[in-house]
Amino acid sequence: MTIRWAYNTNGLSSHRLDDALDLLADHGYAGVALTLDVAHHDPFAPELARRTAALADRLRGLGLGSVVETGARFLLDPRRKHQPTLVSAEAGDRSRRVAFLRLCVDVAADLGSEAVSFWAGVLAAGLDPDEAWKRLVHGVAAVTEYARVRGVTVAVEPEPGMLVDDLDDWSALQAEVPDIALALDTGHCIVSGRWDPADAVRAFAPQLGAVAVEDMPRGVHDHRAPGEGDMDLGAVVAALGAVGHDGLVSLELSRDSHRADRLVGEAIATLRALEDAR
Repeated sequence: MTIRWAYNTNGLSSHRLDDALDLLADHGYAGVALTLDVAHHDPFAPELARRTAALADRLRGLGLGSVVETGARFLLDPRRKHQPTLVSAEAGDRSRRVAFLRLCVDVAADLGSEAVSFWAGVLAAGLDPDEAWKRLVHGVAAVTEYARVRGVTVAVEPEPGMLVDDLDDWSALQAEVPDIALALDTGHCIVSGRWDPADAVRAFAPQLGAVAVEDMPRGVHDHRAPGEGDMDLGAVVAALGAVGHDGLVSLELSRDSHRADRLVGEAIATLRALEDAR
Protein backbone atom coordinates (compact mmCIF):
# COMPACT_ATOMS: atom_id res chain seq x y z
CA MET A 1 0.00 0.00 0.00
CA THR A 2 1.29 3.45 -0.95
CA ILE A 3 1.28 5.87 1.97
CA ARG A 4 -0.67 9.09 1.43
CA TRP A 5 1.80 11.75 2.51
CA ALA A 6 0.70 15.21 3.63
CA TYR A 7 2.49 18.30 4.95
CA ASN A 8 1.41 20.54 7.81
CA THR A 9 0.89 24.18 6.89
CA ASN A 10 2.51 25.23 10.17
CA GLY A 11 5.74 24.44 8.31
CA LEU A 12 4.71 26.66 5.40
CA SER A 13 3.90 29.85 7.29
CA SER A 14 6.12 31.96 5.03
CA HIS A 15 4.02 30.91 2.04
CA ARG A 16 0.56 32.10 1.09
CA LEU A 17 -1.85 29.20 1.42
CA ASP A 18 -2.54 29.04 -2.33
CA ASP A 19 1.20 28.92 -3.04
CA ALA A 20 1.72 26.29 -0.34
CA LEU A 21 -0.98 24.06 -1.81
CA ASP A 22 0.53 24.38 -5.28
CA LEU A 23 3.92 23.39 -3.87
CA LEU A 24 2.51 20.29 -2.21
CA ALA A 25 0.58 19.22 -5.28
CA ASP A 26 3.58 19.76 -7.54
CA HIS A 27 5.68 17.44 -5.35
CA GLY A 28 3.05 14.71 -5.33
CA TYR A 29 1.67 15.01 -1.82
CA ALA A 30 -1.73 13.44 -1.31
CA GLY A 31 -2.98 16.02 1.14
CA VAL A 32 -2.45 18.84 3.56
CA ALA A 33 -2.63 19.07 7.33
CA LEU A 34 -4.26 22.49 7.57
CA THR A 35 -3.40 24.35 10.77
CA LEU A 36 -6.07 27.04 11.05
CA ASP A 37 -4.09 30.16 11.93
CA VAL A 38 -3.75 33.87 11.29
CA ALA A 39 -1.75 33.24 8.10
CA HIS A 40 -3.66 30.24 6.74
CA HIS A 41 -7.45 30.15 6.67
CA ASP A 42 -8.04 32.25 9.79
CA PRO A 43 -11.30 30.91 11.29
CA PHE A 44 -12.07 34.31 12.85
CA ALA A 45 -11.66 36.39 9.69
CA PRO A 46 -14.79 37.50 7.78
CA GLU A 47 -16.71 35.24 5.41
CA LEU A 48 -15.44 31.94 6.76
CA ALA A 49 -18.13 29.89 5.03
CA ARG A 50 -17.41 31.44 1.64
CA ARG A 51 -13.66 31.08 2.06
CA THR A 52 -14.01 27.47 3.19
CA ALA A 53 -16.16 26.60 0.17
CA ALA A 54 -13.55 28.16 -2.11
CA LEU A 55 -10.78 26.22 -0.33
CA ALA A 56 -12.72 22.97 -0.70
CA ASP A 57 -12.93 23.61 -4.45
CA ARG A 58 -9.23 24.37 -4.56
CA LEU A 59 -8.30 21.16 -2.74
CA ARG A 60 -10.50 19.09 -5.03
CA GLY A 61 -8.94 20.73 -8.06
CA LEU A 62 -5.45 19.85 -6.84
CA GLY A 63 -6.42 16.34 -5.76
CA LEU A 64 -5.46 17.03 -2.15
CA GLY A 65 -7.16 15.52 0.89
CA SER A 66 -7.01 17.24 4.26
CA VAL A 67 -7.02 17.01 8.00
CA VAL A 68 -7.64 20.04 10.19
CA GLU A 69 -5.05 20.87 12.85
CA THR A 70 -5.73 23.14 15.81
CA GLY A 71 -2.31 23.88 17.31
CA ALA A 72 -1.90 27.51 16.28
CA ARG A 73 0.28 29.30 18.80
CA PHE A 74 -1.40 32.69 19.26
CA LEU A 75 -4.72 32.45 17.43
CA LEU A 76 -6.88 32.61 20.57
CA ASP A 77 -4.62 34.75 22.74
CA PRO A 78 -1.93 36.99 21.20
CA ARG A 79 -0.03 37.17 24.51
CA ARG A 80 -0.08 33.54 25.68
CA LYS A 81 1.18 30.70 23.53
CA HIS A 82 -1.31 27.84 23.01
CA GLN A 83 -3.81 29.39 25.41
CA PRO A 84 -6.53 28.94 26.50
CA THR A 85 -6.92 25.15 26.67
CA LEU A 86 -9.42 22.54 27.76
CA VAL A 87 -7.74 22.50 31.18
CA SER A 88 -7.40 26.26 31.75
CA ALA A 89 -8.25 27.47 35.24
CA GLU A 90 -11.09 29.77 34.15
CA ALA A 91 -14.36 28.33 32.88
CA GLY A 92 -14.66 31.09 30.30
CA ASP A 93 -11.26 30.20 28.88
CA ARG A 94 -12.18 26.53 28.62
CA SER A 95 -15.42 27.48 26.86
CA ARG A 96 -13.46 29.53 24.33
CA ARG A 97 -11.33 26.52 23.47
CA VAL A 98 -14.40 24.30 23.08
CA ALA A 99 -16.05 26.89 20.84
CA PHE A 100 -12.91 27.10 18.72
CA LEU A 101 -12.70 23.34 18.35
CA ARG A 102 -16.36 23.21 17.32
CA LEU A 103 -15.61 25.86 14.71
CA CYS A 104 -12.75 23.69 13.45
CA VAL A 105 -15.19 20.78 13.18
CA ASP A 106 -17.41 22.99 11.01
CA VAL A 107 -14.48 23.79 8.73
CA ALA A 108 -13.53 20.12 8.52
CA ALA A 109 -17.09 19.13 7.67
CA ASP A 110 -17.26 21.71 4.89
CA LEU A 111 -13.87 20.68 3.51
CA GLY A 112 -14.60 16.96 3.73
CA SER A 113 -11.51 16.54 5.91
CA GLU A 114 -10.55 13.16 7.32
CA ALA A 115 -10.31 14.38 10.93
CA VAL A 116 -9.81 17.26 13.32
CA SER A 117 -6.77 16.84 15.56
CA PHE A 118 -6.41 18.57 18.93
CA TRP A 119 -4.59 18.24 22.24
CA ALA A 120 -5.47 18.55 25.94
CA GLY A 121 -3.32 21.43 27.12
CA VAL A 122 -0.80 21.88 29.91
CA LEU A 123 -2.07 21.42 33.46
CA ALA A 124 -3.14 24.82 34.75
CA ALA A 125 -0.95 26.13 37.56
CA GLY A 126 -2.26 25.20 40.99
CA LEU A 127 -5.03 22.96 39.64
CA ASP A 128 -5.49 19.52 41.13
CA PRO A 129 -4.74 16.89 38.45
CA ASP A 130 -7.94 14.97 39.20
CA GLU A 131 -10.02 18.12 38.79
CA ALA A 132 -8.16 18.97 35.59
CA TRP A 133 -8.91 15.50 34.25
CA LYS A 134 -12.64 15.96 34.93
CA ARG A 135 -12.55 19.27 33.06
CA LEU A 136 -10.71 17.67 30.18
CA VAL A 137 -13.22 14.83 29.88
CA HIS A 138 -16.09 17.33 29.93
CA GLY A 139 -14.52 19.45 27.18
CA VAL A 140 -13.54 16.53 24.96
CA ALA A 141 -17.02 15.04 25.32
CA ALA A 142 -18.58 18.34 24.28
CA VAL A 143 -16.42 18.55 21.15
CA THR A 144 -16.97 14.90 20.32
CA GLU A 145 -20.75 15.17 20.63
CA TYR A 146 -20.77 18.15 18.26
CA ALA A 147 -18.48 16.36 15.81
CA ARG A 148 -20.73 13.29 15.81
CA VAL A 149 -23.65 15.42 14.61
CA ARG A 150 -21.51 16.92 11.87
CA GLY A 151 -20.08 13.56 10.82
CA VAL A 152 -16.47 14.48 11.60
CA THR A 153 -13.80 12.32 13.24
CA VAL A 154 -12.06 14.02 16.17
CA ALA A 155 -8.64 12.75 17.17
CA VAL A 156 -6.87 13.65 20.41
CA GLU A 157 -3.09 13.97 20.19
CA PRO A 158 -0.82 13.01 23.09
CA GLU A 159 1.58 15.92 23.43
CA PRO A 160 4.72 15.91 25.62
CA GLY A 161 4.23 17.98 28.75
CA MET A 162 0.44 18.16 28.44
CA LEU A 163 -2.20 16.45 30.55
CA VAL A 164 -2.52 13.80 27.84
CA ASP A 165 1.21 13.27 27.49
CA ASP A 166 1.47 9.84 25.90
CA LEU A 167 -0.48 6.86 24.59
CA ASP A 168 -1.27 5.50 28.05
CA ASP A 169 -2.92 8.82 28.92
CA TRP A 170 -4.83 8.73 25.63
CA SER A 171 -6.10 5.24 26.43
CA ALA A 172 -7.37 6.47 29.80
CA LEU A 173 -9.18 9.34 28.09
CA GLN A 174 -10.64 7.08 25.42
CA ALA A 175 -12.04 4.84 28.14
CA GLU A 176 -14.13 7.81 29.31
CA VAL A 177 -14.89 9.32 25.88
CA PRO A 178 -15.06 6.26 23.62
CA ASP A 179 -15.77 8.13 20.37
CA ILE A 180 -12.38 9.84 20.15
CA ALA A 181 -9.78 8.66 17.68
CA LEU A 182 -6.02 8.87 18.17
CA ALA A 183 -3.89 11.56 16.58
CA LEU A 184 -0.53 9.83 16.70
CA ASP A 185 2.62 11.88 16.29
CA THR A 186 5.26 9.18 16.15
CA GLY A 187 8.02 11.64 17.05
CA HIS A 188 6.40 12.26 20.41
CA CYS A 189 6.90 8.60 21.28
CA ILE A 190 10.67 9.02 21.54
CA VAL A 191 10.21 12.09 23.73
CA SER A 192 8.14 10.38 26.41
CA GLY A 193 9.98 7.09 25.82
CA ARG A 194 7.24 4.74 26.97
CA TRP A 195 6.22 3.55 23.48
CA ASP A 196 8.37 2.65 20.51
CA PRO A 197 6.97 4.55 17.50
CA ALA A 198 6.57 1.54 15.20
CA ASP A 199 5.04 -0.51 18.04
CA ALA A 200 2.58 2.33 18.64
CA VAL A 201 1.47 2.26 15.00
CA ARG A 202 0.84 -1.47 15.19
CA ALA A 203 -0.86 -1.45 18.59
CA PHE A 204 -3.19 1.48 17.90
CA ALA A 205 -3.85 0.95 14.20
CA PRO A 206 -7.64 0.54 14.62
CA GLN A 207 -7.88 3.83 16.56
CA LEU A 208 -5.80 6.01 14.24
CA GLY A 209 -7.63 9.12 13.10
CA ALA A 210 -4.59 11.21 12.17
CA VAL A 211 -0.88 10.43 11.95
CA ALA A 212 2.15 12.71 11.87
CA VAL A 213 5.77 11.76 11.31
CA GLU A 214 8.98 13.71 11.52
CA ASP A 215 12.42 13.21 12.96
CA MET A 216 13.12 14.13 16.57
CA PRO A 217 16.00 13.86 19.04
CA ARG A 218 15.38 11.22 21.67
CA GLY A 219 13.95 12.85 24.80
CA VAL A 220 13.70 16.33 23.24
CA HIS A 221 10.49 17.78 21.78
CA ASP A 222 12.06 19.30 18.68
CA HIS A 223 10.44 18.59 15.31
CA ARG A 224 13.11 17.99 12.69
CA ALA A 225 13.32 17.05 9.04
CA PRO A 226 13.86 13.38 8.11
CA GLY A 227 17.43 12.33 8.87
CA GLU A 228 18.09 15.09 11.42
CA GLY A 229 17.12 13.24 14.61
CA ASP A 230 17.02 9.84 16.28
CA MET A 231 13.78 8.45 14.84
CA ASP A 232 13.85 5.13 12.99
CA LEU A 233 11.61 6.45 10.23
CA GLY A 234 12.10 3.32 8.17
CA ALA A 235 10.51 1.23 10.93
CA VAL A 236 7.59 3.64 11.21
CA VAL A 237 7.00 3.63 7.45
CA ALA A 238 7.15 -0.16 7.41
CA ALA A 239 4.65 -0.36 10.27
CA LEU A 240 2.22 2.00 8.54
CA GLY A 241 2.40 -0.17 5.45
CA ALA A 242 2.02 -3.39 7.43
CA VAL A 243 -1.18 -2.25 9.15
CA GLY A 244 -2.59 -0.93 5.88
CA HIS A 245 -3.10 2.61 7.15
CA ASP A 246 -4.97 4.47 4.41
CA GLY A 247 -5.35 7.89 6.03
CA LEU A 248 -3.10 10.86 5.44
CA VAL A 249 0.30 10.83 7.16
CA SER A 250 1.63 14.34 7.62
CA LEU A 251 5.01 15.90 8.18
CA GLU A 252 5.00 18.53 10.91
CA LEU A 253 8.03 20.82 10.55
CA SER A 254 6.82 23.99 12.22
CA ARG A 255 10.31 25.38 12.83
CA ASP A 256 11.38 25.08 9.20
CA SER A 257 9.20 27.47 7.24
CA HIS A 258 12.31 29.38 6.20
CA ARG A 259 13.49 26.39 4.16
CA ALA A 260 10.17 24.88 3.11
CA ASP A 261 10.99 25.50 -0.55
CA ARG A 262 13.63 22.74 -0.24
CA LEU A 263 12.20 20.56 2.51
CA VAL A 264 8.84 19.94 0.85
CA GLY A 265 10.58 18.11 -1.98
CA GLU A 266 13.47 16.60 -0.04
CA ALA A 267 11.25 15.17 2.69
CA ILE A 268 8.84 13.34 0.42
CA ALA A 269 11.76 11.96 -1.61
CA THR A 270 13.26 10.53 1.59
CA LEU A 271 9.94 9.06 2.72
CA ARG A 272 9.26 7.47 -0.65
CA ALA A 273 12.71 5.92 -0.63
CA LEU A 274 11.91 4.41 2.78
CA GLU A 275 8.67 3.04 1.33
CA ASP A 276 10.53 1.46 -1.56
CA ALA A 277 12.96 -0.17 0.87
CA ARG A 278 10.24 -1.93 2.90
